[in-house]
Amino acid sequence: MATLLEFQFHSICENSLRELKRKPQFRRSANHGLFRVSAGESGIQKTTEALVVSRSPGVLDHVFLNLFRNKMVQEVGWDSEKAGYDGLIDVANRLMLARTNSQTQEAAVRILRSLFPPLLLELYKILIAPLAQGKVAAVMVARVTAVSCEWLMGSCRVNTVDLGDGSSLQSGVFVERCKYLEESKCVGICVNTCKLPTQAFFMDHMGVPLVMEPNFNDFSCQFKFGVSPPEEDSSLKEPCLEVCPNAIRHRTTTTLEIKCPKA
Repeated sequence: MATLLEFQFHSICENSLRELKRKPQFRRSANHGLFRVSAGESGIQKTTEALVVSRSPGVLDHVFLNLFRNKMVQEVGWDSEKAGYDGLIDVANRLMLARTNSQTQEAAVRILRSLFPPLLLELYKILIAPLAQGKVAAVMVARVTAVSCEWLMGSCRVNTVDLGDGSSLQSGVFVERCKYLEESKCVGICVNTCKLPTQAFFMDHMGVPLVMEPNFNDFSCQFKFGVSPPEEDSSLKEPCLEVCPNAIRHRTTTTLEIKCPKA
């Protein structure tokens, strides 16, 4: 399994580097969207349109789902009787039981680390992350995320985001409607098992800054690789969703809007 992941990761990385070395050019995606990657003296330049990733679940999607769930089960020490994605959400809920928020986030980071072959993360952080002020690494992980994580998040596309230095880079991933958030129906699960640990994982173990901006109204989410999280993150102060299973038990008739007890 580790060999399969390593092969796909290296394949995407090699293709990304090959694109960066070539002259700007257009390619057509499966649904006829166009995207362009260009390189200049200052690094990766702004692109015109986004790479759209949208496809039906395939064999690899099931492989990734089972791999991720197995790693989560190993961390939690418990598995759900439910099959497929429903069972994964059950295990994610159990991950937060009897843990503080920080403990949940640390456990989620360990799960993410366990998905990669030994030394791959360290080599990426040492060899790739420093290139072009981090822009090469940001573009590469955006593409890998869009291609390999649709089974978890749903339909997504690579897009252009603004960086802290005022430049723009095609290092964003826009999730149209996050399946993980929609199925869990919980702000706390989103923040503590996905958003915060994922940001920490990419920064600490791959050397790539990341900020994730979930929208709890329409369930979309914007990944911005190469952008550091703000000091004041509004998503950490979001009220609980009306359908949040963890908050329904705590909601009273006199409280119209409460913070998710797991957030």
